[in-house]
Amino acid sequence: MDAETPDQRDRVLTVPNVLSVVRLVLIGVFVHLLLNEHAYALAVAVLMISGASDWADGKIARVMNQSSRLGELLDPAVDRLYMVVVPVSFAIAGIIPWWVIVVLIARDAVLAAMLPVLRSRGLSALPVTYIGKAATFALMSGFPLILLGQWDALWSHVIGAVGWGFLIWGIWMYLWSFALYVAQLGLVVRRMPKVSKAAR
Repeated sequence: MDAETPDQRDRVLTVPNVLSVVRLVLIGVFVHLLLNEHAYALAVAVLMISGASDWADGKIARVMNQSSRLGELLDPAVDRLYMVVVPVSFAIAGIIPWWVIVVLIARDAVLAAMLPVLRSRGLSALPVTYIGKAATFALMSGFPLILLGQWDALWSHVIGAVGWGFLIWGIWMYLWSFALYVAQLGLVVRRMPKVSKAAR
């Protein structure tokens, strides 16, 4: 595969970026379907489409050599937005307890508070860990399954139980990845000197 040129890195209109924008729009569609229409089946479909497009945009970026600076910012930003909006919507609808929201948001808030420390060392972010990716996968798999568990039928209860298993597994890994990020931050603080503001 050929190396990307600077011009290619500055591209905006790429297939992965379009998919990320579609996912962003679908967040609003999901909230409307869940909270206003109570159309759980359609809301599940939106989550599944969003999950599939999330996988597809990364795959396409690698296979078709369509990585871009915008994509590197937009894709994780949409992921983080989903990780806030989806569980909050579930809690508002009374599907999951609010303590789940507190855990997820508190973890991300503490990570966000680390950014000034990283920037003082000339870094923009910590490397994404496999555990963090697995946690996001488990959580985003658990939410639609829990939603499918809202019908009064045996198949629904079974799927809902599987969804709760994914959710609990995802929360545990989310906290584990948080501990790993804190450890990484400690190494950065100890081993990397502060850089001047002009060099940032």
